[in-house]
Amino acid sequence: MAKNVSYVVQYRRKREGKTDYKKRLDLLKGGITRLVVRPSNKHMLVQLINYSENGDKVVASAHSKELGELGWSHSTSNTPAAYLTGLLCGARGKSKGVSGAILDNGLFTAIKGSRIFASLKGCVDAGVSVPVGEEILPDESRISGQHIASYVEKSKNITSDFIKVKEKILKSQ
Repeated sequence: MAKNVSYVVQYRRKREGKTDYKKRLDLLKGGITRLVVRPSNKHMLVQLINYSENGDKVVASAHSKELGELGWSHSTSNTPAAYLTGLLCGARGKSKGVSGAILDNGLFTAIKGSRIFASLKGCVDAGVSVPVGEEILPDESRISGQHIASYVEKSKNITSDFIKVKEKILKSQ
């Protein structure tokens, strides 16, 4: 019969591969609002979150499904939709007094020009200060959807729809 435990059971979220607790602790030590970006296969979720001992408090949130109400009739998982979702979250956060944040991309790999950084750029364009190097952000042609319009016949008006939705979001500030 064993008398000593030779291993320690890890936290459930670590075992499931959902949380990197070391990275989370490093982000929380700064005491800065976190810009949490969570992409999925069909949507984007962008949130501005403050730490609290009783649990994290969401200051502002935007989901790419909400873009349909603003006139966006295209995919909610592409780069332009990610930018607009970040812009919407940033505008909501700015109206609630958020001036700065730090990116929390969770377990997602940081890839140059990805949807995560498109959301970050949208939040920065809304007026929230987030430290980021310009070289990792996607270029304007990808953000406005020109790379999609060039090969998808149905999406020829994606750039005009992008401009209309962007203006609606910025007017609501």
